[in-house]
Amino acid sequence: MPASPRAIDPRATLAVASLASFMVFLDAQVLFVAFDDIRSSFPTVSFATMSWTLSAYTIALAAALVPAGRMADRFGRRRTFVIGLVAFTLASVLCALAPTAGTLVVFRVVQALGAAALVPSALAMVLTAFPPAKVPVAVAIYGSISALSAAAGPTVGALLVQQWDWRAVFLVNLPVGVLALSLTRRYLPESRETVRRAFPDPWGVLLLAGSLTLLALGIVQGNQWDWLSTRTVGSVLLGLLLLAAFVRRTLRVAAPALDLTLFADRSFRWANIATAVFTIGFTAMFFASIQFTTQVWHYGIVRAGLAMIPGPLVVVALAPRMGRLAAAYGQRALLVPGGLVWAGTGVWQLSLMTTTPDWAAHMLPASLLGGLGVSLVLPTLMSAATQHLPPDERAVGSAVNQATRQFGATFGVALTVALLGAYGPADALGHFQRVWWMLLLSGVLTSVAALSLPRRSAPPQLAPEPAAALVVEP
Repeated sequence: MPASPRAIDPRATLAVASLASFMVFLDAQVLFVAFDDIRSSFPTVSFATMSWTLSAYTIALAAALVPAGRMADRFGRRRTFVIGLVAFTLASVLCALAPTAGTLVVFRVVQALGAAALVPSALAMVLTAFPPAKVPVAVAIYGSISALSAAAGPTVGALLVQQWDWRAVFLVNLPVGVLALSLTRRYLPESRETVRRAFPDPWGVLLLAGSLTLLALGIVQGNQWDWLSTRTVGSVLLGLLLLAAFVRRTLRVAAPALDLTLFADRSFRWANIATAVFTIGFTAMFFASIQFTTQVWHYGIVRAGLAMIPGPLVVVALAPRMGRLAAAYGQRALLVPGGLVWAGTGVWQLSLMTTTPDWAAHMLPASLLGGLGVSLVLPTLMSAATQHLPPDERAVGSAVNQATRQFGATFGVALTVALLGAYGPADALGHFQRVWWMLLLSGVLTSVAALSLPRRSAPPQLAPEPAAALVVEP
């Protein structure tokens, strides 16, 4: 006789999904700290070329998230979660063993494919486990996990690099992955779409990945190749052509790689626009701050990691509270001031940061202000994008939103590399000020986009999925 199914425990679902997601988010943060040590292992490889250890990951993740979200809806969110967890953990070990920069980039792509399966299925299970009224709080808590990884990432990464080397930042994923896998079958519910739909168009996926790769290539290599060179202009133009071909194909095929009809929902559309512009500035801030403290202030790697902690700790403390406020007053009420607070971080750095180290007077206030801005914006954007979607579209909707974040992260890294360029002691501040102007602009544009979000309204009463699809299978 088969065992009777167990009821869902939303808190356990949130905890286990968050543990695995923490591993993915932590990996992204520690690599910023380990970047210089990775470069030292491959001294003949340029700064721009080594940045592909970051960009290849975000491009592959962005391109694969939507198909992975559909795979989760079709074949089971827990099953897809397990596949992604195993792939990400094994790829992390391969990254640690990579003998060359080229193989490291390849293994990072494999790692991204694992993350693409893991992230949307984890968030979809969280969305499924909680009733609509509690979704903003649950998503805010889930989003605060990325902030916790941002708080721990720089210090953990710095300690691992100092004690061993950059390869240790990948090996640390092994015990976390094994623990998450052991907890998955016991606590995570299986769920899938109630109406069977076609799998996304593979050619659309390839067009999207190709367009992002070429656009990022042109931006990253622009300084080295010359901005008006045939290679730079050709990469950007071909990337735009592939992007146009992707949009055209998406509008014509029955099962597109990216369902543009999701953008008919006003909250989904404007939340994703705001997500893209905010993440550009958010990623640039982290990457540039590590570079500034180590290369300009000449901090050691551990000290630079510790310098980054206060802002993310603010997010960890405030994000759940912001989720409750969003549930009570609507996301727009938090996002508009949140974007302006984030812009204030750029204003502070432009006004006060100098090449003379003064963490307490200059960087600490900027970090705390930035943490407040992130706590107002990032978790709130996640709930604004997914809260009103019907259950069958939650995995793919969360995947699109996560893909949008990766678009922003890709161009955040690319633009930071391009804006910093090659600098020396005499002109370093001017180069970093270009990045801080970008932070200011990203905050203002986030607030402008948030103004187009609807005012607070009760979420639609969504019909629950059948019980059989929402229980933990024995």
